[in-house]
Amino acid sequence: MMLWELFAVYFQIGLFCFGGGYAAMPLIQSLIVEQRGWLTMAEYSDLVTIAEMTPGPIAINSATFVGQKMAGLAGAIVCTAGCVLPSFLIVLALAWAYTKYRKLSLMQSILKSLRPAVVAMIAGAALTILLMAFFGTSTLGEIDPAGIRWIEVLLFLVSLFLLRKKKAGPITIIFGTAVAGTLLYLLF
Repeated sequence: MMLWELFAVYFQIGLFCFGGGYAAMPLIQSLIVEQRGWLTMAEYSDLVTIAEMTPGPIAINSATFVGQKMAGLAGAIVCTAGCVLPSFLIVLALAWAYTKYRKLSLMQSILKSLRPAVVAMIAGAALTILLMAFFGTSTLGEIDPAGIRWIEVLLFLVSLFLLRKKKAGPITIIFGTAVAGTLLYLLF
């Protein structure tokens, strides 16, 4: 029964998450943390960090992680398959439709209409992760300015500066913040 539920949840995530892994994060949070309680918010935050650092799409990495936690190797396989199957079927159908109807203005209108929704989902996921990192909460109403996590704020600002102004690569920033964060936490 658990394997079927894992498959169904990740099939739903794979089916309704347009725009890539970052757009999937709010749905993953809702289904895995809030509705099913399979992960705590702190575990979800760790999941996002691990999924971001490992190669591959975030949704698939999270599927493997959650499946392994809930039902071992079989769970990891079932969740990953559930997450990939809808995308495979949708891309197959869209490739056929796009090839056949790409010159229609309706097709172009549909694609343009999806962009703002995808940007909103990505921004929502980013805000949730930012709040969790800076304040230890995922909602605006629970922010306690006295509880701000200054090490995370410092690491974020330095990373943002290096990424935008110095054009540092993401891998360099990930490993650099891992080392810097570890040292800062050991010192403070």
